[in-house]
Amino acid sequence: MFADEVRPGAEVTAADDAGVSTPALPGSRDDIAADAPMAAPEARTSEAEETMTEVAEIQVEEKAEEAKAEAQAEELVEGAEAETQAEEMVEEAEAEIQAEETDEQVETETEVSEPQDDRAWYVIHCYSGYENKVKHNLEQRIETMQMQDQIFQVVVPTEDEMEVRDGKRRVVERRVFPGYILVQMILNNDSWYVVRNTPGATGFVGMGNEPTPLRPEEVQAIMKRMEAEAPKIKVTFKPGQKVRIIDGPFNEFIGMVDEIDMERAKVRVLVSFFGRETPVELDFLQVEKA
Repeated sequence: MFADEVRPGAEVTAADDAGVSTPALPGSRDDIAADAPMAAPEARTSEAEETMTEVAEIQVEEKAEEAKAEAQAEELVEGAEAETQAEEMVEEAEAEIQAEETDEQVETETEVSEPQDDRAWYVIHCYSGYENKVKHNLEQRIETMQMQDQIFQVVVPTEDEMEVRDGKRRVVERRVFPGYILVQMILNNDSWYVVRNTPGATGFVGMGNEPTPLRPEEVQAIMKRMEAEAPKIKVTFKPGQKVRIIDGPFNEFIGMVDEIDMERAKVRVLVSFFGRETPVELDFLQVEKA
């Protein structure tokens, strides 16, 4: 009775002593221990892939953020440049408006400052070559006869002119209207008598016995011509005339004037080379009359 009741632990011990392996039961600790080492690498691989995916996503997001930040920075820079250009344009416009307002103000002040009387500019005829002498005589008569409140200015219109003579350039003063002088005055019997009886003066310019005053635009044109900074170049030749080249690579060549450009101060000269005429463009100061 007691011999048939064998404890499970005794059987296992006996089997182990006999060298017989006992098969593991399904779901036993041995199965779990055997399967565990194979499942761990797969889990680690999956975790690594997930980590790499997350890192890649983070990098993509960071690059996207960087690109967005760069785009915003470029927009800010472009906006700042556009704003700067707009400010410069506004400043230029304001400067132009201010300059125009200043010019208008000056013109208004000039108009206001002009005396409100009947003074005007008249042309007096005199002997040619004696313009300065007549001017001096008239100024003396004005002072002697105390006519300063009726005769204001006496002008001989002149301009500076550059000419070439003997191969040398020089600036000379040339009378714009030979034989005439300008007088600013209030025309009445007294002023007319003083001017008309000045030694060297032969009379007023006008229709019949009535002196004709110059128009304001005519006076401005004359004064502007007198105030020109650059001297005018005197032209002593005309198309068809022979000239000598005195400056440049064609120095000492003789040619014929073909065309004169007064606006550009240029002359085209036909120079003979090996029996053929070649046009050469030169400055007025590079040639002289042959």
